[in-house]
Amino acid sequence: MSDRSNGSYRERATQAIHDPRLQRSIANIQELIGNNAGPALDQLPGGKAAREQGRRLREETLADLDVHLATLAQKIRNNGGEVYFAEDGKAACDYCIEVARKHGVKLAVKGKSMVTEEINLNHALETAGIETVETDLGEYIIQLAGETPSHIIAPAIHKSKEEIGRLFAEKLGIEYSDDPGTLTLAARKALRKKFLSADMGISSCNMACAETGHITTVSNEGNIRMATTLPRVHVAFMGMERITACLTDHELLLSLLTRAAAVQKMATYLSYIGGPRKNEHNDGPEHFHLVIIDNGRSKILGDPAFRPILNCLRCGACLNACPVYGKIGGHTYGSPYPGPIGAVITPLLFGVNKFSDICRGETLCGACEKACPVQMEIPRMLLELRAKLADGDTAWQVKRENPLDKILMMLWSFGNRHRLLFKLALTLAGRLAPLFPGKQIFSGTMPPPLHGFNRGKGLGRMTGGSFVSEFNRSAKPASLHLSGPNKSTRDSQPSKKQGGIHGPRH
Repeated sequence: MSDRSNGSYRERATQAIHDPRLQRSIANIQELIGNNAGPALDQLPGGKAAREQGRRLREETLADLDVHLATLAQKIRNNGGEVYFAEDGKAACDYCIEVARKHGVKLAVKGKSMVTEEINLNHALETAGIETVETDLGEYIIQLAGETPSHIIAPAIHKSKEEIGRLFAEKLGIEYSDDPGTLTLAARKALRKKFLSADMGISSCNMACAETGHITTVSNEGNIRMATTLPRVHVAFMGMERITACLTDHELLLSLLTRAAAVQKMATYLSYIGGPRKNEHNDGPEHFHLVIIDNGRSKILGDPAFRPILNCLRCGACLNACPVYGKIGGHTYGSPYPGPIGAVITPLLFGVNKFSDICRGETLCGACEKACPVQMEIPRMLLELRAKLADGDTAWQVKRENPLDKILMMLWSFGNRHRLLFKLALTLAGRLAPLFPGKQIFSGTMPPPLHGFNRGKGLGRMTGGSFVSEFNRSAKPASLHLSGPNKSTRDSQPSKKQGGIHGPRH
């Protein structure tokens, strides 16, 4: 993965938070898709049980992943296709370049693919002298702009129609327009020439099926179908986890995917591809290659704590529900995978210490887990990553960060579990409060090493007494006297025989 970061996570987040147009754009997609995806998923046969079934199917498939991948590979080879298992991103890129050179490829058209963003395929092909053109409208826009996707299903969500109009006027040589229809037609005209002259088509794989020996691509624009049928050579890339055991499982998971991603019962273009065209066929590629990519997934598969993240359908539902993504956008994450899914998968694939900020930047509110069509426990996995950063982990090559934070949290935990120490700390804080004028203490920042804990807000003034003592001093009537958390208050409760608070029962 190339370096996508300009500045630190905090700097990028601060810049995004102060971009009102970005805020409006993300709010729109979160409202239009995020708020409606849940009801759409509940309309599946079985209702909410379908999501539980989807999670179970993904877990069962991962448990026998090697068998399913071997079955898929054999069936594709039987159909005349070729399959290559790539250990990492470099191996996958090198294989694609080798295939391109073998067939004299000069121009490749490419459908939307997150895994090729992960391995930085475009850069590798361009370096090898092979022109590579994105054909998804959103991906095409950001390629012309020299940027990276900011959303899994809406890669150009961060751009306004005015920005796109200026971009097309500069790059495509057309008259400036901010009309979406006019801009779409301009992109279609430019891309049609590329489709007709391309030597190679490159696509992703939304889901493969071991039973039938095919991969599936999902699109609403038709560009992927053109990229996979018009060129002489088709190379498809898939993460090794993107597979189902049988067609029945495949059907359910695709239904979950399309509803969660775009509130659709079915995508406009759904293509099943299992090899090159047959002699009796008029359309389709002469050569078909499937590249199955590991790139760190085997290690995740072997860790029970993180294996569930491989259940991900790449629908973007967690992004559309996440309040953090809604404020900082996709580029803040510095990864092809933004949002809650990115906050887990990116550190696991590219280094926990390197991407420690993004796994600590989420709120743990649980909105992502609620929105996920296969019920991934993203908040739990974020806590697992944070624990590794606090304690270190040799298996994941994680170095302990900020050991003082760990010590302070242990002291806080110890104090909270011992009432006398907690009471003493409150009393001491109350005695020290007069030393700080105003209604708040440390209203700017607390002194190091605590200066990050109250950034943006002050710490309220301590009164000098505990809640229990203050309540008992002012409480009326006296029967509501509190005795503290460690002493039973059973005797002070109103008697049911006396009618209690609500009076006599009739």
